[in-house]
Amino acid sequence: MITRKGQATRERIVAAAAGLMYQQGVTGTSTPDLQAAAGVSASQIYHYFDDKDSLTCAVIGHWSDFIVGFHQPLLARLDDIDALRSWAEVIVEVARANDFRGGCPLGSLASEVADRDEAARVDVASGYRLWQGVIRDGLFAMRARGALVDGADVDHLAMTLLAAMQGGLLLSKALRDAEPLRVALHTTIDHIASFATTETD
Repeated sequence: MITRKGQATRERIVAAAAGLMYQQGVTGTSTPDLQAAAGVSASQIYHYFDDKDSLTCAVIGHWSDFIVGFHQPLLARLDDIDALRSWAEVIVEVARANDFRGGCPLGSLASEVADRDEAARVDVASGYRLWQGVIRDGLFAMRARGALVDGADVDHLAMTLLAAMQGGLLLSKALRDAEPLRVALHTTIDHIASFATTETD
């Protein structure tokens, strides 16, 4: 059983690793880098994690929790299509504030680990399903409030919106330009608006 102090140390290691892997990639993050960033010894790192793969899985969990925690409050308040457009603009502005560098933390990890580490791929997939679920819940709430028609398939719409976001973030990262992300999100929201009960845009 991990003590409270031990849990705090473990969380500090994961948070430091999450930042480094986001900036430098998994393969570009070394044990000495992590020691310096977290202020721990190598023995402390390997006390909590058997190897780099297990640490990477913890980092994936960290970013999944962060992303869900960021989006859930925003999506829980969706009333209509205009609110969905406002959420999209928040995403664009967050990316702009980062100068479009880094892209999506989960997406960056997925591109690096999905073909070489099955456990990490499964964890990334779980993170995406959680994220899709948060979007789906927001759209479901809109449908329950009467903003979307009863026949709107919120599961498919949530998947489409998540895919548009991921693709838009990647292109905006490469081009250092907000337009791909904005176009991807708002074009998808235009499609979602076709299921609105009234014209809101």
